[in-house]
Amino acid sequence: QVQLVESGGGLVQAGGSLRLSCAASGRTFSNYAAGWFRQAPGKERELIAAINWSGGSTYYADSVKDRFTISRDNAKNTVYLQMNSLKPEDTAVYYCAARNGHYAIVPKQYPYWGQGTQVTVSS
Repeated sequence: QVQLVESGGGLVQAGGSLRLSCAASGRTFSNYAAGWFRQAPGKERELIAAINWSGGSTYYADSVKDRFTISRDNAKNTVYLQMNSLKPEDTAVYYCAARNGHYAIVPKQYPYWGQGTQVTVSS
């Protein structure tokens, strides 16, 4: 089992920045790929960024490419999402997820999830 806890969400003005953290405990987190998903009201949960176990391979959704950066520190069992140039349409609950093997695009392929953290971007 892997337990995930997100932090760092909050209210920010458009154009601002936030850094989300996902702290993992349980099994050796360095064996797991991780993804950041978000879900806005009335919308499906979508993958916005993912990273493989070593950090050597990453994925970004087009909507966040060049604005968000995913990284990980396996010594700290933590994955980060640096979010810059935030827009009101980035408002959502952000979730961290983990899976063994390479990262995946589909939420149901991730067995481990955090509780989510709210990000609200005001215009």
